[in-house]
Amino acid sequence: MVVQSPHSLQSSVPTPNNGTKRVQILVKENGSAVTDNVAGQRRASARLQAAKQKAEMELLAKRKLELLNEDVGRSTKKVNVDAEKLTPKLQPAQTVIQQLPEISSLPADPKINKKVAKMVERAAKIAEGLDGTNAPNVAEKSAHMKVKETIRLFNKHYLHFVQEEEKRCGAAKVDKKALKAKKKANRGSVSEADVKAKAKRPDLKAISKMMERNEVLYPEKRIGSIPGIDVGHRFYSRAEMVAVGFHSHWLNGIDYMGQSYKKGEYEHYIFPLAVAIVLSGMYEDDLDNAEDVVYTGQGGHDLTGNKRQIRDQVLERGNLALKNCVDLGVTVRVVRGHECANSYSGKVYTYDGLYKVVHYWAEKGISGFTVFKYRLRRLEGQPTLTTSQVHFTYGRVPQCPSEIRGLVCEDISGGQEVVPIPATNLVDDPPVAPTGYQYSKSMKFARNIKLPANAAGCDCKGLCWDPKTCACARLNGSDFPYVHRDGGRLIEAKHVVFECGPKCGCDPSCVNRTSQRGLKYRLEVFRTPKKGWAVRSWDFIPAGAPVCEYIGVLTRTEELDNVSENNYIFDIDCLQTMRGLGGRERRQLDASLPMIQNMDKIDEQRSDSVPEFCIDAASIGNVARFINHSCEPNLFIQCVLSAHQDIKLARVMLFAADSIPPLQELTYDYGYALDSVHGPDGKVKKMACYCGAEGCRKRLF
Repeated sequence: MVVQSPHSLQSSVPTPNNGTKRVQILVKENGSAVTDNVAGQRRASARLQAAKQKAEMELLAKRKLELLNEDVGRSTKKVNVDAEKLTPKLQPAQTVIQQLPEISSLPADPKINKKVAKMVERAAKIAEGLDGTNAPNVAEKSAHMKVKETIRLFNKHYLHFVQEEEKRCGAAKVDKKALKAKKKANRGSVSEADVKAKAKRPDLKAISKMMERNEVLYPEKRIGSIPGIDVGHRFYSRAEMVAVGFHSHWLNGIDYMGQSYKKGEYEHYIFPLAVAIVLSGMYEDDLDNAEDVVYTGQGGHDLTGNKRQIRDQVLERGNLALKNCVDLGVTVRVVRGHECANSYSGKVYTYDGLYKVVHYWAEKGISGFTVFKYRLRRLEGQPTLTTSQVHFTYGRVPQCPSEIRGLVCEDISGGQEVVPIPATNLVDDPPVAPTGYQYSKSMKFARNIKLPANAAGCDCKGLCWDPKTCACARLNGSDFPYVHRDGGRLIEAKHVVFECGPKCGCDPSCVNRTSQRGLKYRLEVFRTPKKGWAVRSWDFIPAGAPVCEYIGVLTRTEELDNVSENNYIFDIDCLQTMRGLGGRERRQLDASLPMIQNMDKIDEQRSDSVPEFCIDAASIGNVARFINHSCEPNLFIQCVLSAHQDIKLARVMLFAADSIPPLQELTYDYGYALDSVHGPDGKVKKMACYCGAEGCRKRLF
């Protein structure tokens, strides 16, 4: 048995502090419901009841505060708060607020008033899940997670500057048209320099911003390994290395510690001292035999890219730093760069471990100029060299169905998707294909669901490019949420993204329709030994790229409560996440949402902690229903509105949180809180987590 897809939008941003999850489903290996699973029990006893009880607790605390406010400053009036009457009847294991002691009288003493106020305030915090006694124990982030989050931050800054560059280029195109007209009028007397600006490097601007904000993970250089960066780690640009402090320069091959480090633990060392080198084939004299390397020093080569030496090298800076490594026996980190069309830098850089600089010498190079050579030998006892594995990973991606091992279905979508989705099974004997559902690439709706009318759109023609004039951009905080690069990438996670819709004047290729274009990556559903079916991509997926939409039957949440078998339920709780209800972690206020301003007018007597609508992918769904949970996921969930602006009926999209290499399993956080799922007897239900992440908490709920 496996928890295949309990979902909620509160898990949309990968974080260890995600809020309480209310849905959990057990399914058989063929996709059908388990007869004695918790799902049937839970739908009637845990998810809605717990949410309603929490709402009642919040109301209870509010009523107590109102009673307290009425009597503050009075010395003669007695206030009796009968907790037994106000507190709903709960099972012992489900009781959230303990009965408060009866307050027989409230003296005028302000100290006593403050004491009572604190007691009632604490009760309110418990009802909201904010009290420290009920707060989950959040372990300190691992070094690997810190590295991952730092690179995510770099990607966010990078995409912001990409957007600036795209705006500049868009304005330049308009200016060029004006320039041509002006040239024609002035008979060619106007120079293009009047309108042409120098191209910018978004990656360099991103690392400069991180340095200014002290956001570089390891700003101080260090000898040896870097915590959280294991042998085989891949960087998709030199700037990423700078962002985490692995290699401090985006261009030079040798990173070294200067004289400023001659203090403290390094006071007995000779400086400069090399700490890391990049092997990227920039020098004609390099010789790389994997375990044994002959590295050419820096300087003297032609920067135009032809790799030839044009002057003698000098024993200074990085060259002297590597020479000192020979004298002191200090190891250096070695990174190898390889061609990669998917990386914006054109390369992927793999950390291959620690090497010892065993010898150095000077000689005349191929072009006749003096070069310094350094022989480096890889230290023993390290993980297997991974450089060849990078090519192997890319190389073993099948090119046609006949090359797929364990193929049980050539396309689970039956031709609905533009890109076929094969299913493979190397686990079961005999192998079986995923069954028990009908594939659909578009959302289905329950009979009683009536979608809102299409919202008025923007008046843009062709492509939307000016956020000052685009009405849809104004809804996103007066800017577009996407950049054009790599076919459209979301700059950062938001409460909700407003896309252009049916009434907009722009073309389907508009950047503000990025999530509406369907699948673009070659996905595969594959069988795992412990987690049932899972999903991976044959293609590299850049951070911020849309992967797929969660498709199923959109229905009202309450109508599922009396159904004994409810699998693959995804609560559309965008509104609840935006308001921070039920322990959900809020995102930044990022858009001028007209409905946010009126959220406080919602009837307080109603349980707003319970989403009104959900998506049921049990019998009808798409590839998203097979994506598994991870405590350290590489996808995040994003609410998207396009045709209408009803946040309760938002589309649910899965985006890449990281740059995802081929064949890595796609996962997102289901967002369960431990001990949050109860059976009909009030006892806590538990299920093991098999995500395999370093920070796995070992239990799904």
